[in-house]
Amino acid sequence: MPGNVLTQQQGTSTLATTFPVLRRVAIQLGGLALLASVLLLLEYDTTLDDTVTRLFYSPALQGFPLQDSVWLDWLNHRLAKYAVAGCTLWLLYSGLRRRDSRRTYTAGMMMLACAAVSTLKARSAHSCPWDIAAYGGSAEHFPTLAVTPLNAGPGHCFPGGHASAGFALMALYFYWRPSHPARARMALWGGLLAGMLMGLGQVARGAHFLSHNLWSGWVVWLVCVLGFAVFDYRAARRG
Repeated sequence: MPGNVLTQQQGTSTLATTFPVLRRVAIQLGGLALLASVLLLLEYDTTLDDTVTRLFYSPALQGFPLQDSVWLDWLNHRLAKYAVAGCTLWLLYSGLRRRDSRRTYTAGMMMLACAAVSTLKARSAHSCPWDIAAYGGSAEHFPTLAVTPLNAGPGHCFPGGHASAGFALMALYFYWRPSHPARARMALWGGLLAGMLMGLGQVARGAHFLSHNLWSGWVVWLVCVLGFAVFDYRAARRG
């Protein structure tokens, strides 16, 4: 009898410590599901993508004037990516040096989130704007979940890989949330801004549609939510 009571008490204690984690994850996953529904609704056809992309396309040139822009290539495509990579490596190094498991884990999640986007991109049938017939190419542009047409083109352009590096900074939200909520919120908005700006540079070059970058941010956030759910759940069980 005492053993049963002790087991029940331990079970109640575990539930009490892990329930906030499970509740928070459930809310975040619900938000992600709602956001996915909104994105799919916006992409019922390709109107939104085409409207944004035409802002940077020149019918006279039959191409994107900024496609080979040195400014966009160096500042947005190279330096921004290198800066995020440097931040990730610094987090990893400092986490290992300080034996800060949460910091090390954050660096790992940043890399994992980008890897997830890259994996999806490598398997995607969606082509880049510069390969689409309406923008000087020959492929057909089709919505995210539509049936892949026969002339889909070279593909491998969805979600936006470059934008994922900027969005990966959102992982810092999860790092700071337990100890510095205000700083965590700043990291979240900073990661969103970085991802959108890096993605916009690619849209301007004709390398991605807007939806590619929006879904990139969605994938990064999903990976971070699930990854930190595991970390926080295990930490809560350890007490």
